[in-house]
Amino acid sequence: MLTTSEFQTYKPAILSLPADRPLTKEDLLTDDFLMKRSGRLAMYYAPHNEFIRPAARVVIVGITPGWTQMKTAFETARAGLLQGLPEGEIVRKAKEAARFSGSMRRNLISMLDELELHRYLGLPSSEELFAQGTGTVLHTTSLLRYPVFVQGKNYTGAQPPLLSNKFLRETAVAFTKEELDRQPRALIIPLGRTVEGLLHLMEEEGFLGQCGILHGFPHPSGANGHRHKQFADHRDAMKRRLEETLGQAR
Repeated sequence: MLTTSEFQTYKPAILSLPADRPLTKEDLLTDDFLMKRSGRLAMYYAPHNEFIRPAARVVIVGITPGWTQMKTAFETARAGLLQGLPEGEIVRKAKEAARFSGSMRRNLISMLDELELHRYLGLPSSEELFAQGTGTVLHTTSLLRYPVFVQGKNYTGAQPPLLSNKFLRETAVAFTKEELDRQPRALIIPLGRTVEGLLHLMEEEGFLGQCGILHGFPHPSGANGHRHKQFADHRDAMKRRLEETLGQAR
């Protein structure tokens, strides 16, 4: 389902993008797609997080879409518009193509398989979570729904720190609350300490309802050199949490 009418706003600009080559930052990090600017931070539109799958059993939350996701989402949306597909189908396809794309998805699947999440969901592998036709099992999103860049580089949650930056914190809380209101009993998997920190604050303030958090899951980016140690340190506790929230493995 579409979350907002932003797609309609940016549809003409998407249709004007070149269709005969891969898109570049020069194509997308432009005033045509700029949503907000705050100091060195700039938030740009991307179509894939317009799609929310309601009442999912598992919600994976990142910080913000990076350039790779943004590029994939726009290329998928541009192709869908040229094919004349309905808007709801376009944003769904953009979501399925872009969510945690690249090496990040491979690392994520590997860790989820080690926790045996797929067995609790009746799937042969966690890779199936990212396949079409998995119904309401998985929803993926970001604290910051739209891509945020720091002087043209992916925002990673550190510079500036999300929790201490008013623009980032307020934007993240508003976006996340809107999405999680549609996921009343989901298990939330936060990718990394920054995401977990904000969700913990929201939990303390009563914004998460009956949702549970899988604490200790590392960010799957290849740039996170501590992810293997962090995962090993928390693996047993995370497996116990899965058992408590999702029941017996199938």
